[in-house]
Parts: sequence; structure tokens; C-alpha cells
Amino acid sequence: MQAGTGARVCIASQAPGNKAHQKGLPFYDPSGVRLREWLAVSEERFYDPEQFAIVPMGFCFPGYDSKGGDLPPRRECAETWHESVFAALPNLSLILVIGQYSQRYHLPKRHREKTLTATVANWRAILEEDNEPAVLPMPHPSWRNNAWIRNNPWFEAELLPELRRRIEALLGPESGA
Repeated sequence: MQAGTGARVCIASQAPGNKAHQKGLPFYDPSGVRLREWLAVSEERFYDPEQFAIVPMGFCFPGYDSKGGDLPPRRECAETWHESVFAALPNLSLILVIGQYSQRYHLPKRHREKTLTATVANWRAILEEDNEPAVLPMPHPSWRNNAWIRNNPWFEAELLPELRRRIEALLGPESGA
């Protein structure tokens, strides 16, 4: 987790992977590289807690299931800490809800569809609601979602340009960019 009171954007994710957990740095793995590409931000900007808060549903690596995939995030983290963590982030203007666990927590029932695809496909309606902060559902940037990304070209063609526009509007252009 990382969070500074000045953060304008929150990455509300699932739980750190094993590599990120061992390093003590969220998204310190190939999914983090992809996420930064989606956001069009540098590693330096991404890891600045006064620009990006990163608040996972679980704060530690939950272990592997029998097929080698990550287990679901541990519930007690969100139940115990999320209300106070988000209360301490008064400047948030945008929350990116990454994956089904985060979407289940952050989205009202009317926006939680039966599948992640249906929820993310409804991104315009969710984003345009008069919520402060605004909320944008996204898939996880894991390599395991390569087929999902390939099968949903609207994600890269429509959602990502809007996401990048909003990031730049909130944070300004990167120095040296």
C-alpha cells in the first residue's frame, strides 16, 4: 500500500503478488509495467504517494491456489482498514477499481454486473455518474488477461485514452514529457 494525503488518483487493486510483497512495493512486477503503460505514467510518478495512492483489498500476498494462481485477497484487511484509509485521502478525484474483488467493494450493486467484462464495458456510465471521487472499473493488468484484452479491443481503443486524458488533467503533464 502507498498513500499520501495529496494523492488525486487511487489504484484500488486486489492484493500484492508474491514478487511485489517480497519487495514491499506494489505492482513491482510485469503487471505493474503494463498498468503504468495503461496510465501513460513513469515509474517515478506512479510511486509518488502524493500523486497515486495504491490501496489493495488485501495488504499481503495471500498465497497460491492448487493451480498456481494467487488466492483471493484476505477479507480482514478491507474490513479493518479501508474506511480509515480512504477517509485519510481527502483529495482523491479518481479511483481505478482493478479486478472483481475491488469492484465488488467500491461499486454500488447497480453497477456490479455478472461478469468483469460486463462491468468494465459499462465504464462510461459508471465514470460519468456525479460521484466524487469518480470511479472507473478496469481488468487486472496481469499477463493472465492477455486473451481478455485481445477479445475486448474497445478497452484499449476507448477506455484507455479516456483514462490517460483524466490522469493528465488531474496530475498535469509529467516533467520532461
